[in-house]
Amino acid sequence: MIRNAIPSDVPVIHEMVRELADYEKALHEAKATEEQLREALFGERPAAYAHIAETEEGEVVGFSLWFLNFSTWRGVHGIYLEDLYVRPQLRGGGHGKALLRELARICVERGYERLEWSVLDWNAPSIDFYRALGAKPQDEWTVYRLTDQALAELGAQSGV
Repeated sequence: MIRNAIPSDVPVIHEMVRELADYEKALHEAKATEEQLREALFGERPAAYAHIAETEEGEVVGFSLWFLNFSTWRGVHGIYLEDLYVRPQLRGGGHGKALLRELARICVERGYERLEWSVLDWNAPSIDFYRALGAKPQDEWTVYRLTDQALAELGAQSGV
């Protein structure tokens, strides 16, 4: 079962974000707090949205966390999937596919033309899963990121 996340899901979402970061060998980078997630998902101006995957017994087994992006080329919004996670012991049960199917349904219903995400190049099981769904890698693009000191330094510069 897939459902919209509710405020009481924040602790388990936070827990799974940390599990995902650990799997991706970057737990030290997972600094978000429950309070930050609560504000981002359920504050006055939500910046992101989440769905929960549950078993028939109501056990939370996974989540997706996403936000809207915009394509200047297509002139419409899309969804950027920040995190898709299913707990390891429950993978292969269709939960990940159900979470992606819900996001695809939202895209179709709202007229969004893209559902995008990133995957680590060493994560072969996920890559195989995404390709089996018909997703195509965007190999010609390279992601760049500013964080920490580099972000602060650029943001502090003035002038042209």
